[in-house]
Amino acid sequence: HVQLVESGGGSVQAGGSLKLSCAASGYRYASYCMGWFRQAPGKEREGVAAIYNSGGDTYYAGSVKGRFTITQDNAKNMVYLQMNSLKPEDTAMYYCAARVTTTWCGLDRGRFAYWGQGTQVTVS
Repeated sequence: HVQLVESGGGSVQAGGSLKLSCAASGYRYASYCMGWFRQAPGKEREGVAAIYNSGGDTYYAGSVKGRFTITQDNAKNMVYLQMNSLKPEDTAMYYCAARVTTTWCGLDRGRFAYWGQGTQVTVS
């Protein structure tokens, strides 16, 4: 069973920074895609960033490109989301997600089978 646990959320002022972490356990595969998604009240869950272990390709939503950076530490089974220049519209519950044994990576939430519990990010 794949388990994902997010941490690092909190409340920050606009223009500030925050780094989210996702700890993955319960699996080890040759290929996988790790993603960060967010959902604000009344809105659909949207893809924020994703990273593919085979080659390290990254994918970003246009709204966060240049401000957010996704990284991974495969040895520690960790994925991170560094968020800079935060805006109030970034306020949402942020979720870590995983797609394993795949040749695909991106921001299509329907392709991710495993999800964490979420961590709240509030920007004021």
